[in-house]
Amino acid sequence: MEHLGRRTWGVPEGFIPASSTGPEVEMTSHETTCILSTSDAEAHVQIALSFPDREPAGHCAATVPARRTLHQRFNGLAEEGQVPIGADYASVLVSDVPVVVQHTRLDSRRPANALLSTISCFAG
Repeated sequence: MEHLGRRTWGVPEGFIPASSTGPEVEMTSHETTCILSTSDAEAHVQIALSFPDREPAGHCAATVPARRTLHQRFNGLAEEGQVPIGADYASVLVSDVPVVVQHTRLDSRRPANALLSTISCFAG
């Protein structure tokens, strides 16, 4: 398979809703970065977080096995205090091998749930 993707991706839009409707964990409001590696080597990805009102958070690391996908929920990063719940943020992903990045949000604050998904912007 052709090795697809880029090494640097920017996601300027991020927001984890503070409330949820429906059964936990499957209907918990969340944001996820979906990373696809078509490379023959595992991808080591650094995720940097930026905010409108404070300094960037430390880098978070994710590893995507060769020819696999990883769905990294940002809610786990929120539990570590790196992503605020109910506030804007952005992320930049830098990988040592080309990857493809998609960003999704499940907003279940109301019974009529919404799912947002977007391909991220690549840089370089």
